[in-house]
Amino acid sequence: MIWAKEETMSRAEMEALQLQRLQETVKRVYEKVESYRLKMEDAGVKPEDIKTLQDLKKLPFITKQDMRDNYPFGLFAVPKDELVRIHASSGTTGKPTVVGYTKKDLEVWTECVSRIAAMGGATEKDVAQICFGYGMFTGALGLHFGLENMGAAIVPSSTGNTEKQIMFMKDFGTTLLVATPSYALRIGEVAKQMGLDPKTDLKVKIGLVGSELLTEAMRTEMHKLWGEDMLVTSNYGMSELMGPGVSGECEQLCGMHINEDFFIPEIIDPKTEEVLPAGEKGELVITCIYKEALPLIRYRTKDVTKLIYEPCKCGRTTVRMENLDGRTDDMLKIRGVNVFPSQIEEVLLGIDEIGPHYEIIVTRKNHADILEIRVELVKAADSYKELEALEKKIKHKLRIVLGLDAKIRLESPNTLQRFEGKAQRVKDLRKEVQ
Repeated sequence: MIWAKEETMSRAEMEALQLQRLQETVKRVYEKVESYRLKMEDAGVKPEDIKTLQDLKKLPFITKQDMRDNYPFGLFAVPKDELVRIHASSGTTGKPTVVGYTKKDLEVWTECVSRIAAMGGATEKDVAQICFGYGMFTGALGLHFGLENMGAAIVPSSTGNTEKQIMFMKDFGTTLLVATPSYALRIGEVAKQMGLDPKTDLKVKIGLVGSELLTEAMRTEMHKLWGEDMLVTSNYGMSELMGPGVSGECEQLCGMHINEDFFIPEIIDPKTEEVLPAGEKGELVITCIYKEALPLIRYRTKDVTKLIYEPCKCGRTTVRMENLDGRTDDMLKIRGVNVFPSQIEEVLLGIDEIGPHYEIIVTRKNHADILEIRVELVKAADSYKELEALEKKIKHKLRIVLGLDAKIRLESPNTLQRFEGKAQRVKDLRKEVQ
C-alpha cells in the first residue's frame, strides 16, 4: 500500500519541491540559529547563494559534536515555549544530543512513520506490539503514533519481561512486531523455551525492525524462528533527524525508500568530504527540509550506504538507500585491516552449528591486535574433535572475508548475553592497554 502521493512524484516534481523547501529552511536557519549562521559565514555562503539543489554542497556540515557543543537548545530554530516534546540521547559518550518538536513537527513525524509502516505491509487491521523501550529514546513513540495514525491497535509493551510479552502476543493476537532484530530473535527464542512455536502458536506475520543494523543473515535467522512467510523489513532514522521514519523497506526488499519531500540525502567520502556520484558507497548525509524546531542541514550520520535511483517495482519513485553496511565509527582497524562488525555477522549467521548470538572482543598484546569472537553453539557437541573441526571452519570462513585470523571461543547454548534494546556486541579493549 502506498500511503501518500508524494511517494510517487516524478523526479522533476520532487526536486522542485525539495529546492523550495531547502531555500526556505536555509534562510530560516541563517536568521534564527546563531551558531549555524557563523558556520555559513566561515564557509562564505549566504542563503541567496542556494539557487539549485547542487548548491547544497556549498553549505557546511553539522555533526553530533555541534549538537553537544550547543547543548541543550543552541541549534533550535524556535523558542523553547513552542516545543511540545523533547527527547535526548543517553549521553554515554559525552553530553546528550537533545532534540525537540513543535506540534507541526510531530504531525510530520507521524506522517513519515505511517508511510514506512505501510511500506512494510502494515494496515489498519494489525495489532501492533511495540517492544522498543519507551522514554527519551525516539523509537517507541515514533512507531506508536505512526501506526496508531494508520488505525492499527497498539500494544505498548516496551521491553523486558519477555514471557509476559509473549503472553500478550498470544492472548491479544499480535500480528505486527516492532523491535530491534536482536530482541525479536530473543522473543522467538523464549517462546520456544515456553513450549510455543512462534510460526504456528503466534500470529505475528510482520516485523518492523529498527535501531540496529539488519543484515540479510539476520533476516534469515528471523525467518527460521518466525516462519518464512513473515515479512521482515528494516526502517531507518535517528533522533537527530526526527526519529524513525526517514526511510524504510517496501515489500520488494530492495533498499529503504527515503521520504524525500522531508529529507535530502547525499553520499560523501568520509575522508575528503566530497560528494560522491549516484551509486557509490560512502557516508550518508541528510538535510532536513521541513522541520521547525531542529532543521539540521547536511547532518553527517556516519552510516555507510549508497543511493539507488532506479524505479522500484512497488510503484514508489523515491530514492532508496541500501541497507547499511555499518557506521564509520563502528569500523574496527585490526592489524591494518578495516573490519565492519556486519561482515563478521554475515559469516557467523551462515554457519548452521552456531546460533545468532555472538561477541567480538579486540585486545592488544605486545603491540599486536588480537581479534577474539565468542559464538554460541546451537547444541552441545558430541566430541572434542567435532568442536575442533567447527572452530577451524569458522576461522577459515572469517579469513576469506576479513583477510585476517581470529581466535574463536565456542560457548555452550544459552550462555552469551541477550539484549532487549540495541545489542552491544563489540568490545574494543585496546584503549585499556597501555
